[in-house]
Amino acid sequence: MTDAPKKLFLLDAFALIYRAHFAFSKNPRINSKGMNTGAVLGFTNTLVEVLQKEKPTHIGVAFDAQKKTFRHDNFAEYKAQRQAMPEDIGTAIPYIKRIIEAFNIPILIMDGFEADDVIGTLAQRAEKAGFEVFMMTPDKDYCQLVTDKIKIYRPAFMGNAAEVLDLQHVLQRFEIERVEQVTDILGLQGDASDNIPGIPGIGEKTAKTLIQKYGSVEGLIAHVDELKGKQQENVRNFAEQGLMSKELATIHVNVPIEFHEENLTLTQPNEEKLRALFDDLEFRQLAARVLSGGAPAASVTAPTPRGARRPSVPAAQASLFDAPGAVAIAAENGEELGHEGAPAGPPRTLADVPHQYHLIDSPAMRKSLLDFLLQQKEVSFDTETTGLDTMTARLVGLSFCWLPGEAYYVPVPHDDTDAAQALVDEFRPFFDAEHILKIGQNIKYDLTILKHYGVQMRGQLFDTMLAHYLLEPDMRHNMDVLAETYLHYSPVSITDLIGPKGKKQKTMADIPPAEVSDYACEDADVTLQLKHYFEPRLQEVGLLKLLNEVENPLVPVLSDIEYEGVKIDSGAMNEYSAELQGYITEIEKQIFAAAGQEFNIGSPKQLGEVLFDKLQLGGGKIKKTKTGQYATGEEVLSVLAADNPIAALILEHRQLTKLRSTYVEALPQLVCELDGRVHTSFNQAVTATGRLSSTNPNLQNIPIRTEKGREIRKAFVPRDADHILVAADYSQIELRIMADFSGDKTMIEAFRQHLDIHASTASKVFHVGLDQVDAEMRRKAKTVNFGIIYGISSFGLAQRLGISRKEAQEIIEAYFVEFASVKRFMDDSINRARELEYAETLLGRRRYLRDINSRNATLRGYTERNAINAPIQGTAADIIKKAMINIHEWLIQEKLGTKMILQVHDELVFDAPKEEVEFITPKIQELMINALPLPHGVPMEVEVGTGQNWLQAH
Repeated sequence: MTDAPKKLFLLDAFALIYRAHFAFSKNPRINSKGMNTGAVLGFTNTLVEVLQKEKPTHIGVAFDAQKKTFRHDNFAEYKAQRQAMPEDIGTAIPYIKRIIEAFNIPILIMDGFEADDVIGTLAQRAEKAGFEVFMMTPDKDYCQLVTDKIKIYRPAFMGNAAEVLDLQHVLQRFEIERVEQVTDILGLQGDASDNIPGIPGIGEKTAKTLIQKYGSVEGLIAHVDELKGKQQENVRNFAEQGLMSKELATIHVNVPIEFHEENLTLTQPNEEKLRALFDDLEFRQLAARVLSGGAPAASVTAPTPRGARRPSVPAAQASLFDAPGAVAIAAENGEELGHEGAPAGPPRTLADVPHQYHLIDSPAMRKSLLDFLLQQKEVSFDTETTGLDTMTARLVGLSFCWLPGEAYYVPVPHDDTDAAQALVDEFRPFFDAEHILKIGQNIKYDLTILKHYGVQMRGQLFDTMLAHYLLEPDMRHNMDVLAETYLHYSPVSITDLIGPKGKKQKTMADIPPAEVSDYACEDADVTLQLKHYFEPRLQEVGLLKLLNEVENPLVPVLSDIEYEGVKIDSGAMNEYSAELQGYITEIEKQIFAAAGQEFNIGSPKQLGEVLFDKLQLGGGKIKKTKTGQYATGEEVLSVLAADNPIAALILEHRQLTKLRSTYVEALPQLVCELDGRVHTSFNQAVTATGRLSSTNPNLQNIPIRTEKGREIRKAFVPRDADHILVAADYSQIELRIMADFSGDKTMIEAFRQHLDIHASTASKVFHVGLDQVDAEMRRKAKTVNFGIIYGISSFGLAQRLGISRKEAQEIIEAYFVEFASVKRFMDDSINRARELEYAETLLGRRRYLRDINSRNATLRGYTERNAINAPIQGTAADIIKKAMINIHEWLIQEKLGTKMILQVHDELVFDAPKEEVEFITPKIQELMINALPLPHGVPMEVEVGTGQNWLQAH
């Protein structure tokens, strides 16, 4: 009889703690005491997973020593660039250590050494004692220790299954012959996170090539004469640095720590201690999974979000094919997922969960499916297409789901336009049915695709991406992340079907329908279950109305805008490009004359040498980057520009070159060949404030503060000679909202009387009559008015106005004396946010401010400014969204030819038949002004213009 194999797990504590912290950073776990427990929960879940799944016989957890290590003695700058430990991690560590101790697992620390040195030493000694050793860490540096018996164990993370890296994997990963060559590669390329310098100009790819050829750093240095150019120069000049970097990257396996296997033997945990800790941390579900007696008594805390449950099925909604009911992914056997996260262990997959997915590939089956669809009150649906570009992609299939665990996939003949149209027409009664709620994940994409087939979706919509955006605006919102986070389920990866990105990647059109079916059905199924999970949570926090009345109704509006597109005058763009190049060339001559030499203006290194070495600018206050180069960013140049013309010229050069490359040259390349227009994509779920953003191209960032930036708008033109552009722009919308929210009588009256608000403010702040306000006073007041919304400081105001900090502070103090209600509003906003840890708009949109009570003054100050600005900017976003919805509905109702084609900041742009302009202008103005009345009745003002291009209309 042979002894059972000995299996030792050595955990790198800090690597796993940081990993857990950042995994929850977008969706923090805050208990009733206000503690962010994400790092503790993530680490404990990982520990429990490995104990239950891998069943080690021996285990230990290694921590870095608090004192400096031998590496600091060798290189004082080692890890000097690392940011301070996040507060939440500092709070978590004592709890994590107590949990490890309660599991009766030894904590391994040795002064003067790091955790990897301790783990490396014990791993090699355990190997000699006959153990199979797993170093549990995401850190690639451990690859240098891997042998036949020592492996790296990367635990499951963000939907990726746990991974074991053996010797063959490491050799393939680094493209080396011997595992010890890992340190040579790490030494050459350096490591910015640990401030290991490496040799300049050598990255991972080059390092691999050099080590393959020369075997080691020492071998490379010995053959430096075989290298060429800059590489030879760098290796020769930085040889000692390369050797030192290799030493710093080497894990030392001679730590003076004894290996006693009996001390690392896994034993039963101390359940009493664990129960007390889990109770204190409010880890009730974790306790139920780990402890024999179940969860501790519930503490008083916020309501736990309800998990998705399979609804009871009326007789009329029985399975289409009378198949046995499938089990819901999210709630098998009625399980509820609590606030502390999903159960331990890897997420479930399609292979683990019973399901009934059907391929509908005959006319009779499609008719039967349609009959059942029309009986439903809500249906989740999804499209499969030939690509991601909504203007060129075409349908490959449709999937539908109305019961969790059961879904249907209908292939569409994508290679036969007439047949595809005929098949879509079969399902037109479903798309037209106003009584059916259509559920989707990023449903705007599906709506836009269906427009190619003449489908205009009717009835209410529910977008799970937008639902989650309202609940957690700072998290990612893609379906895979949502499924893993809330359903503890990992959907089939698209790359499993079509392969990884690259030239050889297939499209859905290349895959047989039978293989696409499960993937497509799963999408609709998961989306339905996410809807069931999010809807009650939205109801609980008062956000369901915002979703149903603003975000979901805006989806078809944006879909129509994107589909319509905007015409670009490419000829005008090309002419302007040449004009800009002339300006750029002239500025370059002036820069070279001021510098006394020619150099590459786009090279930060050369620019820094000219400004700070040759011209001696900066007065001794010179910033450097992490790599040791001079800092030449906009902030640095803006300070220099006040006294040095060359800095101002460089800033102008950068603005013009960016303008030319980002917009003037790029926009004509984005014109769609099908209709000759540019089709941007509007994003509802990106900004934390609720504002829309746009991509491909980003029209929200077209420069408008400079004359040359505004010229780009000339290229946006009507579709033909019979149309004209109409631009409607809210005037000072955020200032009006601030006036209303603060209740300041002076500001409110100024807006009601249609006074110049900046002149009115200047009159108050500078104690002069309105008729005595000069242009300079108004300029200062305008900067303060807008700056206050963003929590401007005296330093910031001084920089913007070019005045002393003392004068800026006096202006701000005078402002708050005259506008005491504004100061009270700002203070109240911060205090409310400190209590709730979020700010909200007039319609209840939340921006979470979890750092509002941070002990870090810089972080706290930034969050306090968001507490003031978020309700204002978010309410402005809600107002323009409501206006867009109302105008869109009115244009359809009146059967007008006018099309909304752009939304940029507080402006809407329309492409209108000339004969409709007189009719639509006052109505658009009215609908924008009255979109969302403010509590104190501050009126909105909307300016409307027309023109043969956007610049004229604006």
